[in-house]
Amino acid sequence: MWNEQGIATALADAPVPNARMRDVRLESPLVGAAGLLEAPHLRGSMYFTVRERQFLDLVMVRGELADAAFVDGFEGVVGCCPPAAPNTVARSAAYDVLWLGPDEWLVRSSAPVTAGVLEGKLAPAIAGSYSAAVDVGSGYTVVEISGDRVRDVLARGCPLDLHPRVFGAGQCAQSHYFKAPVILLPTGDDRYEIVVRRSFADYFCRILLDAATPLLS
Repeated sequence: MWNEQGIATALADAPVPNARMRDVRLESPLVGAAGLLEAPHLRGSMYFTVRERQFLDLVMVRGELADAAFVDGFEGVVGCCPPAAPNTVARSAAYDVLWLGPDEWLVRSSAPVTAGVLEGKLAPAIAGSYSAAVDVGSGYTVVEISGDRVRDVLARGCPLDLHPRVFGAGQCAQSHYFKAPVILLPTGDDRYEIVVRRSFADYFCRILLDAATPLLS
């Protein structure tokens, strides 16, 4: 997300956290593929649409659910407890918490925010326990896909069983799409959000659209 040369782009308009960074602007990991998302066959399609949810606060958290100090500190900042059941999601008014392992979660803001806000609040709140909270917002982005053919597009490169009876809202899973590692989050019968690493974001976008094109013609 960080563009140290301060180059402004159509996707680089989010606030920066302090005066030291005032000449630095946030840049979307998909800046190189932004034009592809506006392709005529995707615009307003009922079959498949894709958009980037830019500049969400993303924090990886490690801790022990048996540690009351950790859980209390976490809940006090995030607004909900970390989910204990594998591959589930807990939600508060401002955040989603994705289960990644028995002692690991990804906390994601529900709306764009100033970079690093959550880590600055959460790290001190859980500091007295055996835990960690690390901002990863500059290393990932979130892509939302939806439409009648969305599962067909995903199935071309993802090995998960995507049927809503098996994998639906309130769940999450780590998998891959072709060669890109992803975290997949169903948000409705025909809508998913995908967390993808910055280093794979451009490739992911292009291979996703390539997989979608023959299904939309």
